[in-house]
Amino acid sequence: MPLSQPVTSDDASILPLTLNGASARFRGKVLVGPIDLKLDEIGLTILMGPNGSGKTTLLRLMHGMQRSVGGDVSWNVPTAQAMSRQAFVFQTPTMMRRNVMDSIAFPLLLRGMGRIKAHAHAVEWAQKIGLGDALSRPAPFLSGGEKQKLSLARALITRPDILFLDEPCANLDGRATREIETILLEAKAAGTRMVMATHDMGQARRLASDVLFMYDGKLHEAGPAMQFFKGPKTREAKMFIKGDIVE
Repeated sequence: MPLSQPVTSDDASILPLTLNGASARFRGKVLVGPIDLKLDEIGLTILMGPNGSGKTTLLRLMHGMQRSVGGDVSWNVPTAQAMSRQAFVFQTPTMMRRNVMDSIAFPLLLRGMGRIKAHAHAVEWAQKIGLGDALSRPAPFLSGGEKQKLSLARALITRPDILFLDEPCANLDGRATREIETILLEAKAAGTRMVMATHDMGQARRLASDVLFMYDGKLHEAGPAMQFFKGPKTREAKMFIKGDIVE
């Protein structure tokens, strides 16, 4: 089934995303940074690193949920326009007290699309993610895998230029993970840029175009996925890939 057409009329990409000395702090403590990074328009970037290395904070910094201190995060378009053309999927999805169809259609309704048209797009996406028979079911009562698929559909239905994902498969079984990965690869093929944090080494190898390795709040290593997995440059990255404790 064909994907929905973009709901924005502006063809200019919001990418590249550029971070210059971007940092995040909490109560005076530097959580992440300074980070220098440029994300171009194409690819699926996997963000890896030990627990507490700053992966989630970096995602939030790039998405705009975390304010940059002592640096800047800039897009190819004004920030307000960029914010409306990106999406974020959390590790634990938040479900609205609505049925599946209304939950998926909600972002389109927020953007002013008519209910009939928004529901038609929602039905298309529900069928695509395997929830076509669950349109009238209350979203909060879905299984964990179904909730994450709904969350993805809700994020992708607006055809964002870039999608950030914070370990979306961390709590899912193998079958649900495979289904989520299929959706992500199809979205990538349709032109959505993605940045995704994961602890799953197999998933990283399956999906990554390139890898960002975080350690102690710093971007410790970055490069093409094949190069990273074949020959990481730093001791910490080598230990992480081997499954050793990095401290």
